[in-house]
Amino acid sequence: MARRLPPLSTLRPFEAAARLESFSRAAEELALTHGAVSHQVRALEDYVGAPLFARHGKRVALTPAGRAFAERVRGALDEIAQAAEQLRSRRDDRLTVSVLPSFASRWLMPRLIRFMDAHPKIEVNVIASTMLANFRDDEVDVAIRFGMGPWPPHHCEVFLEDEYFVVASPELARKAKLKTPRDLLKARIIREDRDVWKQWFDAAGVPIEEAKSARGPLFNDSTYALQAAARGEGIALARRSIVYEDLERGTLKRLFDLRVPARERYWFVCPKETVDTVKVKAFKQWVKDELRR
Repeated sequence: MARRLPPLSTLRPFEAAARLESFSRAAEELALTHGAVSHQVRALEDYVGAPLFARHGKRVALTPAGRAFAERVRGALDEIAQAAEQLRSRRDDRLTVSVLPSFASRWLMPRLIRFMDAHPKIEVNVIASTMLANFRDDEVDVAIRFGMGPWPPHHCEVFLEDEYFVVASPELARKAKLKTPRDLLKARIIREDRDVWKQWFDAAGVPIEEAKSARGPLFNDSTYALQAAARGEGIALARRSIVYEDLERGTLKRLFDLRVPARERYWFVCPKETVDTVKVKAFKQWVKDELRR
């Protein structure tokens, strides 16, 4: 159903006259004549069917209805101005990406040179953070987040499913002599804020009451957890998406042929008004291409 809007040309003169409480000063601000402002205000009053100003000769004062309406109009115009300024301030040649520290250090940064080589005219800024992206104030173009999603009102698009499996340093794996998942209860396990051990033990057939006895240090980021595991400080649950290079280099070794699917997924998140910009589309396509490599 189409919105019924007042004549949009009347709103700026009305807002200025209401804020300044003067048709003459509003006319000066907007580079209009006094008569033009008065005419636009009168047209708006005719549309809404109520007087917005009380006129006393050359002096004007807002009526109660006019004051309430002016606050709503001012808020709407401010929001439109902010949205326009946000779009104007976004440079087509600068791409700001907000990404989780673990995904940034272990997946994005080792590959980002290929995006820059393919798109030399785009300047890339990376913000590594676990906080929700502030698209407006930080001028973030696209965020990569690992979670349940989606996050309205933003555009949210799943691009990667993940899974967890157990890893340890080769030396610790040799010394610990772990033959069954239940043997992990006697080892030091490395936990994270996003604790998936209960899910893994359940899939391995270890009773929940026994699984509660597992102990170990707690880290708030996967990168630190995997670094501690590589140093032999414990046994970790790793996400496939960020542990690949550790397995390739041999700093970590996978234990047991058991993996559990992650409940969370990786998402592209961006404002709806920027989803079709050239730079955002280029970055999203590049990430998808890299995942297929």
